[in-house]
Amino acid sequence: MSDDDSEDIGGSGDNSGDKAALRSLLKQLKADHRRIDDEIVAQREIGTVDMLKIGRMKKIKLILKDKIALIEDRLMPDIIA
Repeated sequence: MSDDDSEDIGGSGDNSGDKAALRSLLKQLKADHRRIDDEIVAQREIGTVDMLKIGRMKKIKLILKDKIALIEDRLMPDIIA
């Protein structure tokens, strides 16, 4: 995942091409989030506790979670009727 991913989230997202791209990005971000979570669990199970590395991975997970929430909001906005 690169720093350029944040640029992919911007824009209007009105047409179906943009929505397809957002869905694809969302799928990738969720996969990355799961992968990092699995790595954290594996580190703990092995007993190799590098708190600095785990802290960095948790920070990345939070960033991914924020991006996931942003994209999900763009794809399914809350409409107050």
